[in-house]
Amino acid sequence: PGAPRPPPEPGDKPAQSYIALISTAILSSPEKKLLLSDIYQWIMDNYPYFKNKEKSWRNSVRHNLSLNECFVKAGRSDNGKGHFWAIHPANLEDFAKGDYHRR
Repeated sequence: PGAPRPPPEPGDKPAQSYIALISTAILSSPEKKLLLSDIYQWIMDNYPYFKNKEKSWRNSVRHNLSLNECFVKAGRSDNGKGHFWAIHPANLEDFAKGDYHRR
């Protein structure tokens, strides 16, 4: 509800939570699943803030993926390196609407 937020300045830390960033990345992919490296890449492509940051934010991404039940592993990658990550079906509808509150 309310007016859309203005886009953040390129150097600003995004206001979204890691859950929101990860979910948006996954939902933006055609198959609705991404490898960890693709999640990193999407975040850097869309939020330049993370491009020249130290890599500690990647730990936060991994932490959020493994700790939150809203993210599920969706099979191994074609080359066997890593897993695809997807959004749990129970959270898909809310996340697609931009509602990232955990129930």
